[in-house]
Amino acid sequence: MENKTMMQFFEWHLVADGQHWNRLKEQAGKLKEAGIDSVWIPPVTKAASKDDNGYGVYDVYDLGEFDQKGTIRTKYGTKEELHDAIEACHNVGIQVYVDVVMNHKAAADEKETIKAIEVNPENREEEISEPHDIEAWTKFTFPGRGDTYSPFKWNFQHFNGTDYDNKAKKAGVFRIVGENKMWNTNVDDEFGNYDYLMFANIDYNNELVQNEMISWGKWLNKTLNCDGYRLDAIKHINHSFIKKFANSILDEQEDFYYVGEFWKADINECQEFLEQTDYTIDLFDVPLHYKLHTASVEGSNFDLSTIFEGTLVKENPLNGVTFVDNHDTQPDESLESWVEDWFKQIAYSLILLRKDGYPTIFYGDYFGIGGEHPIEGKKAAIDPLLYVRKKKAYGKQDDYFDNPHVIGWVRHGETEIERSGCAVVISNKEEGSKKMFVGEARSGEEWIDFTNTRKDRVKIGKDGFGNFPVNAQSVSVWGLAV
Repeated sequence: MENKTMMQFFEWHLVADGQHWNRLKEQAGKLKEAGIDSVWIPPVTKAASKDDNGYGVYDVYDLGEFDQKGTIRTKYGTKEELHDAIEACHNVGIQVYVDVVMNHKAAADEKETIKAIEVNPENREEEISEPHDIEAWTKFTFPGRGDTYSPFKWNFQHFNGTDYDNKAKKAGVFRIVGENKMWNTNVDDEFGNYDYLMFANIDYNNELVQNEMISWGKWLNKTLNCDGYRLDAIKHINHSFIKKFANSILDEQEDFYYVGEFWKADINECQEFLEQTDYTIDLFDVPLHYKLHTASVEGSNFDLSTIFEGTLVKENPLNGVTFVDNHDTQPDESLESWVEDWFKQIAYSLILLRKDGYPTIFYGDYFGIGGEHPIEGKKAAIDPLLYVRKKKAYGKQDDYFDNPHVIGWVRHGETEIERSGCAVVISNKEEGSKKMFVGEARSGEEWIDFTNTRKDRVKIGKDGFGNFPVNAQSVSVWGLAV
C-alpha cells in the first residue's frame, strides 16, 4: 500500500482575508503532486469574529452562511467556498479532516444572572468564594440563523463554568451552581481538574448537550461530505463522551477517521486515553514532538539513539499521528516549543521516512508563517523527503541506532515498487557516515543523496553494504537514482 501523508493546512497567523478555502481549492492539485493525501483544515464554524481562528467557537451550525458576529464568512471564507475546496480535494484524491471544537462556546448573545462559585485557577477543586450571583455570558440564541438546521438554544444549564462575571467586571474561573453541576471527573487531572479550559465550558454531564453535539457531528459530516475529524482539546472533555461521539459516526460510516489533540507528553497517559476510548481515534504524537524540540535545542548534547523512546509511534504505532510542529507550538503561541531551523529537515525525515506513524506536514513549515515575526517556509527541504516517502521508503526497516550522534536506517524496498528502498543517515554533531546493509542484490548500484546535500555517490559493495556519509548537523537520504 502506498505511503500516506497528511498536511495541516493552516497556521496561526494566516491573513484574515476570507480567501483560505479558495487557496486550498487552488492548491489541491499541487499538494497531491507533492505527495499529500489528506488535509486537516481549521475549524469551519462561525467564531467570535471574522478574524478569529475558529477556536473561539460561536455557532457550530454556521459554516459561513449567516450574518452573525458582524460577518457572513468565517476567517477562512464562505460555506460555498468551503464546499468547493472540499470537492477540489476529493477530485484529486485528497481526503479532508475537519477541525472540530467541542469544549466551549464564545461570544454569547445575552447575559444571564446565575449562581456560581469562584475556584482557584491553579486548583479547580478549591473553592475561593461562597455561591453568589454573577452575570454570565451564557445565552446563545443565534439571531442570524434562527432555527435553521437546529432549534437548540444554549443557556447556563448547558455549561458548567465560565471565565467572567460581568456584574463585578471580574475575570476568573467560575463553576456554575445547580443540580448535577460539577466539573466532569473523566478528564485530565492537571490543575486538580482540567474540565475547564476557556470561555463558557460545555457541560457533558448534561444528556441534552451530549445528544445535541452528537446530532451536530453527524450533521456536519453529511453537510460537508468530509472524511474525518481532528478533535480539539480532548483532555478537557469527558473521555466517555469522546468515545460515544466517535462511535456515533463510525456506526454509520466505518472508514471515518479521527485524530485527537490529547496534549500530554507522558506516553502512559496517552496510552490510557487510547484504552479508554477503545482505540477508536488516533492521537497526535505529542511525546515525539517534545523529543524533537529537545533534540533541536540541545544539539550535540542530545543522544539521537533515544529519539523514539517513550513515543506513541514506537509504543502504539497504529495510533500515532506524527508531527514536527503545529499552530500551537509555533513561536509566540500557547504551547510554544518550536523545533529549531537546523533540525527541521532532520525532524521531517524522522517522521516521513520510517515505516510507522501517520506523518503530518505543518503548513507553517511548508509555506511559511505570517504575522509580526514571519518565518520562511521550508518547502525546498521538505519536498525531497515527500518524494522519497512516496516513491522509495517501503519495505523492511533496519535501524542503526548505535551511536548518540550519528544514526541511520535502511528501508529495503518492495519488489512491486520499482527502484524503491532508501538509506537515511542523520548527524547532530560533526560530519560522519554509517555502514549499512542494503542487500547483495544491490551490488554495484550507485546511490545518490535525494536531499542534494551531498554531491558524491555511494557505490554498493559486493557484500551488499554501502558506506553512507552525512554532513555535520544534517540528514542525507540515499537511494538509487531515478
